[in-house]
Amino acid sequence: MSQSRTPEFDHDVDTAIVTGATGDVGSWVVDRLADRGVHVVGLDLERPDGVRANAEFRAVDLTEQGPTWETIDEVDPDAVVHLAAMSDPRATPGTRLFENNVTSTYNVLVAAGRAETDVVWTSSQATYGALFSETEWTPDSLPIDETHDRRPEDPYGLSKVCGEETARATARRYGISVTTIRPATIFSPDGDRARPSEDGADLSEEATGGNFGSYVDVRDVARTVEAALASDHEGHEAVLAVADENYLGRPTAELVEAVCGELPADCDLEGRESALSNAKAAALLDWTPAYSWHDGGTDESSGPIWV
Repeated sequence: MSQSRTPEFDHDVDTAIVTGATGDVGSWVVDRLADRGVHVVGLDLERPDGVRANAEFRAVDLTEQGPTWETIDEVDPDAVVHLAAMSDPRATPGTRLFENNVTSTYNVLVAAGRAETDVVWTSSQATYGALFSETEWTPDSLPIDETHDRRPEDPYGLSKVCGEETARATARRYGISVTTIRPATIFSPDGDRARPSEDGADLSEEATGGNFGSYVDVRDVARTVEAALASDHEGHEAVLAVADENYLGRPTAELVEAVCGELPADCDLEGRESALSNAKAAALLDWTPAYSWHDGGTDESSGPIWV
């Protein structure tokens, strides 16, 4: 396989299907894999204009089982990267969002399992329940890791919990490797700034709650996908993808107290350390974040992408 650069993560994927390929996250993943020399088959509801080296695009509605299974069987990829989803329950009717995410994830993962193809897919920090909660939510412990209880009350977080259970079941039934990535709020270097300033922000406002200012750069999400493709773990594993620090530039414990009123008894946070832990991603995937908004790794005008 020809390579345009020295790979950061060494994997043997020659052909990969990427769903949600034209989306805010999918486009970055397509570019990273295609730049590596991987032949990418991107799936989305519509095909993009133009031509991209090492990539082709197909219009597929993933909620339709037949076309989804037919496409994965025909392409016969070395890996499937499933990123397609509806992500904002405040802008989309809950029933539509839930049905879309659960059905599409089931169709893609089962098709991959039947083809004996490993999967990397994106779940969400929303599985823990705080992000779109309308009731009081306090973490059981800090930092929050992959073992923390998942208790969403919104359709988006619930759809991702169902997706994670589908991932576990698929790995068991078909013996494939499935990596579930739970990103924090994703920032893009080419978006509009849409978060509170570091100085003078009301720490009890909804914008700072839920994940207490945890974030991850979209380029680091793409790196996590590639790290997962290079991993040799068996079965199903879930990992958080998150920057080392919160984006508000304030001690994280202060953010938690402002939002929740108190800290959990089990709290081991220092300074601006993220409320979400990336320790498992480091141990399992040899991945650590490369981009930080604070040191200029993310453009000053960047804004959030909900996933």
